[in-house]
Amino acid sequence: PSFKANTTNGTFQFPEDFGIHWKILLSHPKDFTPVCTSEILQLAQMQDQFAALNVKLAIISTDDLDSHAEWKQHMEDILLEIGSPERINFPLIEDDRALISNKYGMLHAWENPTRDVRGVFIINPNNEIKSINFYPMNIGRNMEEIKRVVVALQTAEEEQVLIPVNWNEGDDVLMKYVPYSD
Repeated sequence: PSFKANTTNGTFQFPEDFGIHWKILLSHPKDFTPVCTSEILQLAQMQDQFAALNVKLAIISTDDLDSHAEWKQHMEDILLEIGSPERINFPLIEDDRALISNKYGMLHAWENPTRDVRGVFIINPNNEIKSINFYPMNIGRNMEEIKRVVVALQTAEEEQVLIPVNWNEGDDVLMKYVPYSD
């Protein structure tokens, strides 16, 4: 679903503002929490790797824009402290009324009816959702695995192949079965 929202990078129209790129929309439960902070810091350090794959990144939660801006500054201070040259270039999307989160099914009542789950939506350049994954609230996502899934989806789409178990970039792929026709 498309949406318009305020972000740490200004007003944002999704997916239009990301153009013809792969897109990753990550939802997280709450700003300033340890697991979420560790994920965004890792993502900031990998954002160039995702850009090289033609992927645009966006983060969303039900926190307001002021909280996002403070949290982003806090995380960029941490990046400076550890000597990382990276800054957080991707938008943190405000969804304090949970309108977007409801559209995407990011609120799970059994977890918390007002906070997003830890979700990953991978969307192709045609704006088709190709992968949805939800993680437990207390377990951080593996950004390398998310990158591997993007590469697998791109390979499957570009080469019209199937991707086998435990596949990594450069591994053998499976040919798609095409039924015989006259």
